Amino acid sequence: MQASIFLARLLGPLLLLPGIGMLANPRVFRAMASEVVGNVTLIYLFGLIDFAAGLAIVLTHNVWVPNWRVLITLLGWLMLVRGAARILFTDRVMEFAKTIVRNKRIYPISGAVVGVLGLVLCYFGYLA
Repeated sequence: MQASIFLARLLGPLLLLPGIGMLANPRVFRAMASEVVGNVTLIYLFGLIDFAAGLAIVLTHNVWVPNWRVLITLLGWLMLVRGAARILFTDRVMEFAKTIVRNKRIYPISGAVVGVLGLVLCYFGYLA
């Protein structure tokens, strides 16, 4: 349980702040995303970071229980898979990401999902 609380305290703010940022300033996030998806080195580097962070979470918190702690496990697995995809299929990821970045509706939706997930983890990490 201590690992769950620690990871909720770590991941909660790391998700909450960008979520709020995407909602408050979607043009800035769209500009940043456009720059990233055009740079193969950044895609690969973010893949390594995602893979390492996801692997660390999965190795320390592979908890499959029907409560809030499974969110952390799912995030770890998603990061692991996303990182592997960015490393192994960099060109395809770049092309797919370019089409996503052009969609202006994705930023409020992403911001809301990421923000709510961060809020839930902050609640369980700091308040519950």
